[in-house]
Amino acid sequence: MQHRIVVLGAGYTGAFAAGRLARRLHRQDVAITLVNAEPDFVERVRMHQLATGQELKPRPFSEMFAGTGVELRLAKVTGVDADRKIVTVMDVHGADAAEELPYDTLVYALGSAWNPQGVPGTAEHAYEIAGRPGATRLRERLERLGAGQSVVVVGGGLTGVEAATEIAETRPDLDVALVARDALGDWLSPKGREHLRKVTRKLKITVHEHTAVTAVGPDRLTTAGGETIPAAVTVWTAGFAVHPIAGATTLELGGTGQIVVDDTMRSVSHPDVYAIGDAALVAGPGGKPLRMSCASGLPTAWQAADAIAARLTGGKLPHAPLRYFNQCISLGRKEGLIQYVTADDRAVPAALTGRLAAVYKELICKGAAWGVANPMFGLPARRRRVVREGTASGSAVRAAA
Repeated sequence: MQHRIVVLGAGYTGAFAAGRLARRLHRQDVAITLVNAEPDFVERVRMHQLATGQELKPRPFSEMFAGTGVELRLAKVTGVDADRKIVTVMDVHGADAAEELPYDTLVYALGSAWNPQGVPGTAEHAYEIAGRPGATRLRERLERLGAGQSVVVVGGGLTGVEAATEIAETRPDLDVALVARDALGDWLSPKGREHLRKVTRKLKITVHEHTAVTAVGPDRLTTAGGETIPAAVTVWTAGFAVHPIAGATTLELGGTGQIVVDDTMRSVSHPDVYAIGDAALVAGPGGKPLRMSCASGLPTAWQAADAIAARLTGGKLPHAPLRYFNQCISLGRKEGLIQYVTADDRAVPAALTGRLAAVYKELICKGAAWGVANPMFGLPARRRRVVREGTASGSAVRAAA
């Protein structure tokens, strides 16, 4: 009987993990099912580009996984029963009844979405770019804006900075502002902060530092200081929240709602479940949790896939350290900022800026997308036979065929 591996979510981490599992495990021994609600891969790190009218290259999963042995199931995940080892899904083609998918090993990669943080009016009036629907909605709104109208981006982190600079560069006729709770780029090195300020000045972006937003209206923001900021469009980028499915399970979760995992990405409460990307609470260097990002997600997908393959085939478990090297920030299409960091993501003095940094960031984005879109990496597969059955924790042993 084949070992059933179900991967939930086909973002960077889920798609990458499914492809790597297909490359590591023999097709006769495993059945890999990738569950996703959309038929093509979404480059989430480019949602600010999509929102400003740029066309992104389509990447259909049917082409990406052709010939790999991965079965794509277009469905929305509605529940996970980690005790019964069942996933409940609703077919996206209009089926009325929910269907149960049993699994032997589950890879949970449902990721995250935007986080309104309970600020009044945000859900009703703000736009978000955490996914394609939100970015498309913002794109349509920006196209209707006339010259001189105001766009305010709330959130001074990586997503907010990229969104504000992209909008300002693409639409210099708009009045673009960026609202940051702390100092602009306070996590960067002095060189990085100065370059960020230089670019925002060049693009004529109004920056509101040390400003907390307490309410969002249809045409303005209200701050903790009682001031109002005009906003024909508000773009909310102040953090992410994990997908709520995990919260309804018996999986052990952290305070963030993420699934608590060990260093092989396996759930500490359910050894048949692996969590990767934004869905996982992963301890990085010094025990500091990894931040939600593509830079964190792809290494966790790699680690989980190799751990599952090792446990099923009797191989050596991977224990590669998960660490950071740099933060790649696009500041429009012509400028960029590469902030080099310590293993635990603290800025060091060195930073790459300007056009070269923009090219560097673009290469990183293209490399990540290529890795997902080419599960076999253009190389011969090194599939191993399964020598363990039952769970991927390595319980019962059988002879390899």
